[in-house]
Amino acid sequence: MTAAAGRATTVLQALFALLTAVHLGALLVDATTVVHLTKPALMPVLAVWALARGGPWPLPAALLCGCGGDVLLQIGGETAFLAGMGCFAAGHLCYLTLFARAGRGRTAPRTASWAAAGYGAAWLGTVALLWPGLAAHLRLPVAGYSLLLTVMALAALGAGVWTGLGGALFMLSDTLIAAGLADWPRPPVPQFWIMATYTAAQWLLAAGATREGAPRPTPERELVSP
Repeated sequence: MTAAAGRATTVLQALFALLTAVHLGALLVDATTVVHLTKPALMPVLAVWALARGGPWPLPAALLCGCGGDVLLQIGGETAFLAGMGCFAAGHLCYLTLFARAGRGRTAPRTASWAAAGYGAAWLGTVALLWPGLAAHLRLPVAGYSLLLTVMALAALGAGVWTGLGGALFMLSDTLIAAGLADWPRPPVPQFWIMATYTAAQWLLAAGATREGAPRPTPERELVSP
């Protein structure tokens, strides 16, 4: 990475951190206008940062899908909610494309089996608990979306520690959203916690993907005389 590119990534990361802090603060004080202005800007800034760090195309694509989902969920209404869920699902497919190859051979088979069992149990248990509280026409879309999210999080876990933590936080963020759909008790100012875990998840996924996928120097081979 050149010095200019390094400075650009530093500025973009600082801008993302600033936007995130302003957005979360606005949620706490119920500054609706600031919330609506900052939310659509979060993922595009992170996408440009990921590109500046040399991220492959599925990474900015996933982040921009997240931006589409953010905007649609902000609009409100059931149609916009379902369309937003579709945008996030497309983003998870982009992440899967990215992490499926990155995770090959990194996780021992026994560890991978335990991880798959744990994530599968988490998905099944969450869906089973939420099912009675969800509207009938939302049950299958939410179950299908959450399954895709779980598979993405599992692939992220196999690709590295940072991406694995990002996938887990993404699951937590979306579980908080689903809990609202099912009228479950949630922490005070739930949107703050949803966005705090979501922005952290997306940053970890992007940072981990560019960190793990960054070109590494190849050691020179020593010439051995016959």
